[in-house]
Amino acid sequence: MDISPFQPTPRRKESAMFKEISYSELEEMNLKLKNDRKTKTNEQFATELRKKISGDDGIKAVTVCFSDLEGKLHMLDYNKKFLLGSENNLTFDGSSIRGFSPQHASDLRLGLDWTSFYWLPADVFGAGKVLMFAYVLAQDGSPYESDFRGALAQLSKDLAKQNMVVNLAPEIEGFILQGEDMEQHFDEKTGFTLASEGGYYNVLPQDCLRQFIDRLAEATRAMGFENEKDHPEVAPSQFETNYKYTDMLHAADYIQLYKIVARQIAKSFGLTASFLPKPVAGINGSGMHSNISISQKGKNIFYDAKGKHNLSEIAHKFLTGILYRANDLCLIINSSVNAYRRLDPHFEAPNEIKMSPSDRGSMIRIPIGNQNSARIEIRTVAPDANPYLSYYVAIRAGLAGMKADTKTYKEMSSLYTKPVKKLPGNIYEALDLFRKSTFIKNTIGVTNQDKFLALKEAVAHRSARELGTRIKNGEVRFHHEVRNQVLWSAF
Repeated sequence: MDISPFQPTPRRKESAMFKEISYSELEEMNLKLKNDRKTKTNEQFATELRKKISGDDGIKAVTVCFSDLEGKLHMLDYNKKFLLGSENNLTFDGSSIRGFSPQHASDLRLGLDWTSFYWLPADVFGAGKVLMFAYVLAQDGSPYESDFRGALAQLSKDLAKQNMVVNLAPEIEGFILQGEDMEQHFDEKTGFTLASEGGYYNVLPQDCLRQFIDRLAEATRAMGFENEKDHPEVAPSQFETNYKYTDMLHAADYIQLYKIVARQIAKSFGLTASFLPKPVAGINGSGMHSNISISQKGKNIFYDAKGKHNLSEIAHKFLTGILYRANDLCLIINSSVNAYRRLDPHFEAPNEIKMSPSDRGSMIRIPIGNQNSARIEIRTVAPDANPYLSYYVAIRAGLAGMKADTKTYKEMSSLYTKPVKKLPGNIYEALDLFRKSTFIKNTIGVTNQDKFLALKEAVAHRSARELGTRIKNGEVRFHHEVRNQVLWSAF
């Protein structure tokens, strides 16, 4: 039979012995896990889930995930019996992960985070699999310094001692491109071919873009994301799905899952889902607008009905802390050569270091909100940024603003009285600012500052210095989410 280029290719039928749970059941099971995170400890999760998966013959493997310093997601499938019997001795070769350990001290450990457990849609991940995230540990079992999932988790625990929770809802934009694995085979002479001409809120019901978005929404809903809406974005072939906020650690996990699910679903359609900030010149790029609020004892402390834009003084101090460190943060939240194409003011670029309730060129926007939804929206974060590292440094900057004394806060807020400044227009400016940043050194440590700088310089040096009007081979082929580290020698 003929297969439409927009229909998923047939896949091998899994053996009936392995688990294939309906999407409605998956959603119910994953929402229960999500709700349990509010009250149960990692140990309680572990005790309950070990029993469930050990006693279920339909489960064959546990997919364990971690992210490197640049934010690339890595996944290992463990036979469930091996994992349950060797949980305290899971190791991997850290020297094969860019930005991790050197060859002479290669072995690193994985510590399972049972609170991040997911029941998986079989048509995306394969039948009989479940998934959880892990913390990266040093050889002695201590937290590994370059694992920012672990750093974000520790920050969350520290805030919990003050009865505070950082709530986060990212809006992740991407493109679907014609053909499979097109980023790996990019040729600047021909560029990418967009899969659809559909655009903002306007695409036919059976267009490939709409079909892709529908499938992505179904899968994320089944994984407990609590979807709110989904739609084509402004540029042709561009998509976005919105889902409910959650605590900052698991919100960062959502980003990693969202992107891997989108890529797999696109591949089943014979397409490529790309999260390059600007894969096609001349049209709008993709962002990862990040909505942030803080609750304390269950109350949204960012809301004040009498405050400017209905925000509390705490919220204004928090956002001022982020704006004050905008240049320090820039390389982390715009971590690729390609990201600086997106900061073009001709395409609603959020490159102005200011806040506004309406100006979408502002780094921070204040959406309309009430006592439940009052928040700030950081618009400058790119979809290819490391979510754990990005949120860790941004929230640390915001908290510093909250804690600032009167004199320091006055200095920070003086930003609003000066001519509006803009973020760096290319990666070399961002590299220089990052290199000189005392805030970055004190926040992530000099070792991570040096390693991240080296990784970003390596890509910059393999790319054209001037961005120009055409996407170049280097900025795509050596992008941290595209290029396998083994192939870096092909230069």
